[in-house]
Amino acid sequence: MSDTSAGPRLLGPAEVRLLAAELDLRPTKQRGQNFVIDANTVRRIVRESGVTAEDVVLEVGPGLGSLTLALLAVAGRVVAVEVDPVLAGRLPETIATYAPGQAGRFEVVLGDAMRIQEVPGPAPTALVANLPYNVSVPVLLHLLTLLPSLERGLVMVQSEVADRLAAPPGSKVYGVPSVKAAWFADVRRAGAVGRNVFWPAPNVDSGLVAWTRREPPATTADRAQVFAVVDAAFAQRRKALRGVLRSLAPAEAVDAALAGAGVDPLARGESLRVGDFARIAERLPWEVQPWR
Repeated sequence: MSDTSAGPRLLGPAEVRLLAAELDLRPTKQRGQNFVIDANTVRRIVRESGVTAEDVVLEVGPGLGSLTLALLAVAGRVVAVEVDPVLAGRLPETIATYAPGQAGRFEVVLGDAMRIQEVPGPAPTALVANLPYNVSVPVLLHLLTLLPSLERGLVMVQSEVADRLAAPPGSKVYGVPSVKAAWFADVRRAGAVGRNVFWPAPNVDSGLVAWTRREPPATTADRAQVFAVVDAAFAQRRKALRGVLRSLAPAEAVDAALAGAGVDPLARGESLRVGDFARIAERLPWEVQPWR
């Protein structure tokens, strides 16, 4: 008879392959399916996330449940969003088997994390996930927008994406993901993850990104306006702001906005902080914008 008071048992390579065989699962690149088979890695992710029993954790792409089980060891509740119906259908049974004492604090949602509009139960306070690499940035930005209750998080993404998300102004890899993430949170690199902890092993390196929610810049512009300026500024990285922002407003309006914001018209987007983009956005004539 199992001890329901014990902590979850974690999945290793043998358990992951057994579950995959039972489901006749062939991981697909299309869905970015690379399953973690190393218990120490999921313990490390949970430790770095700082999740406690006070937290409601949102997990995206739980797969076979490797990280989910580790999260249930410490979190108050875990809600996992899974797009694959086969994986979503099997997950509750896996949790009941490997974490019987914690199964009541777990819920799986069948859906696309990029399109969900709500999460059942108490508002989630933390996002901890091995994000599908092909959609990691849009998923992260969608969830930060949708769920203001998310206070912090730790996500595993492709190493180059981790660099971009955490890049400071002036960095070679600073760009649209860096600025948009900075609108919501303070973001930092939280380590690297080797390829051999996954099955199948991906052909890219992985990185951890930690973030802590903060208030967006004080501005009269809304987020859509600021993000439109960001998108325009990086659409042609090598060009000066004065030129690239003409896709949003006439030349004289762009010049006036840059002057009012105290931004050099010959500067490039990569030199600006999120607050600079906000100051430009609030001075542009948005009422005539067709994209609105």
